[in-house]
Amino acid sequence: MLKVSVKKSYIALCLVLLFLAAAAYFYFSRYTGVLADPQKIKRIITSYGKYGILAFTALQALQVIAFFIPGEVVQIAGGYIYGTFWGSVLSLAGITVGSTVIYWLSRTYGKPLVMKLVSKRHHEFFERLLKLGSSNYVIFMIYLIPGIPKDMFGYICGLSEIGFGYFLLYSTLGRLPALIISSYFGAGITDGDDAVLIAIAVVMTILFIIGVFKGESIIRRISGKRKD
Repeated sequence: MLKVSVKKSYIALCLVLLFLAAAAYFYFSRYTGVLADPQKIKRIITSYGKYGILAFTALQALQVIAFFIPGEVVQIAGGYIYGTFWGSVLSLAGITVGSTVIYWLSRTYGKPLVMKLVSKRHHEFFERLLKLGSSNYVIFMIYLIPGIPKDMFGYICGLSEIGFGYFLLYSTLGRLPALIISSYFGAGITDGDDAVLIAIAVVMTILFIIGVFKGESIIRRISGKRKD
């Protein structure tokens, strides 16, 4: 009986990996240009008519699960299609669904799945961050600071002792500022306020670069932990 259960578990794991591999293939071979252009995303989403909202929410959820898809572009597209408020709401709904999926996938299939999706370097990086202080605080900071590869972090949280509710709450709070700004930026494309858009783009780019190179240092400094 145990052997049958283990066999079923491995089959399910293989199916999950095949799904992610298929998503990667379709993204890189067919949709790289589309998902880098909010206007093209809008044409695809609106082609679904009254089901466009569901299509966009599903796209945002897929972006979280298949974390190689650029999340900022999808969120900008949400603002471009639906405006700042509804773009933010729909992106948040999709992110919540995606975050729930990756947490429980990781919880269910453990390291065999996560180690195939997340590089050893990133795994060690996030493990190091989680030791800097309260896990809730660290989760919030990781999702707040631009430039840190936050979507793959959800898979790491599924392996940890962090409860699902705390993960979802603090990751959502951390995401909100950038999500709203991205939606506002997308809505601004329609309004044509170029000066504001340029200013936002410059500031966000600077923050992104700082996050890439100094994200860990920022969390470490605020938490009062010194590097060993």
